[in-house]
Amino acid sequence: MSKQPTLSELSKPADVRTVLAQQEKDFDCTPCRLMGSAAFTGLGIYSYASGMSQLRQREIEILKSGSRFSLGARKASIYALSASLVGLGVYRLTN
Repeated sequence: MSKQPTLSELSKPADVRTVLAQQEKDFDCTPCRLMGSAAFTGLGIYSYASGMSQLRQREIEILKSGSRFSLGARKASIYALSASLVGLGVYRLTN
């Protein structure tokens, strides 16, 4: 059995860092981290594969349209979105 706290111990305010560290253990389990990380990373990989596939299919159409958003800008935005999502997946796994 654990020792019962005394009245003087109970009257002192709890250290915020200690309380938050204890709560973090309860709410951020390893399976939650793995699932969140897999979701973000998978979404990043899917966004890259799907975006590049659609860009290849419509490449001629985009070049003929004369749009101010060239093929390079569209590829860069797909790279940025995909890299951001994969980065979030890695961040979720480590933090």
